[in-house]
Amino acid sequence: MSSPAEFYKSLPPVSKAYGTACLVLTTACQLGLFDLVDIALLYELVFSHFQVWRLITNFFFLGKFSINFGIRLLVIARYGVQLESGPFQRQTADFLWMMIFGALTLLALSLIPFFRSPFLGISLVFMLLYVWSREFPNANINIYGLVTLKAFYLPWAMLGLDVIFGSLIMPDLLGIIAGHLYYFLTVLHPLATGKKLLKTPIWVHKLVMRLKIGAPTATPAQPDNAGAAFRGRSYRVGEATAYPAQPDRGSGAATTNTVQPDSSSGVAFRGRSYRLGG
Repeated sequence: MSSPAEFYKSLPPVSKAYGTACLVLTTACQLGLFDLVDIALLYELVFSHFQVWRLITNFFFLGKFSINFGIRLLVIARYGVQLESGPFQRQTADFLWMMIFGALTLLALSLIPFFRSPFLGISLVFMLLYVWSREFPNANINIYGLVTLKAFYLPWAMLGLDVIFGSLIMPDLLGIIAGHLYYFLTVLHPLATGKKLLKTPIWVHKLVMRLKIGAPTATPAQPDNAGAAFRGRSYRVGEATAYPAQPDRGSGAATTNTVQPDSSSGVAFRGRSYRLGG
């Protein structure tokens, strides 16, 4: 069994950096090194005193040390890592852009008084959970050893638990909205129309290359015709395809399967987490 240091080193870069930042900031808060007001998202101070750091720092606070804080870190360590090393494998820039897009969406939503929140870290983590549930909809999840359900329903089960335990549900709802918007723009709309509305900007690719994090982005294969559908973000249907890691339907462990295409049809559609080319 690997040591904790080896396990930490093996984590993908974006999930590792975000989880570490959340842990460090929360620890500093618990030690009284700064006041939470100094990092909260207060638009009045952002616009009137140009305290622009608040647009970033609010995403790294997941609540004070508690069981809920531990669960949120676990979501990053398990579901964020599985996303980054599975569907986003060798596509660090795309995963980073998903996080940035989610943060920008949450900032825009928080401008609406009804959605106003001084800290959006919980919402960003919930967005990760929502996207993971859509990428691995058939994985079996056991909640506290009491009930087993498909991963597709996990965000709603977690939201229900928050209601039962008296936690605020608005952060969860914001995360679901941001996650669904991202999934709609990158998966549902392309599958329906063949047009991808949301693409990773060039500057994000350049940033990843400059920082030398993750693996180089794989070049997407181009379709042979307009009707061909694609599995994954850079895996073409029509030849033997090595699919990204998917959860084992029984235990949730990631496995990699090589699947031969169905030669009876030139069009393949295999589930919610399948991408069109481009």
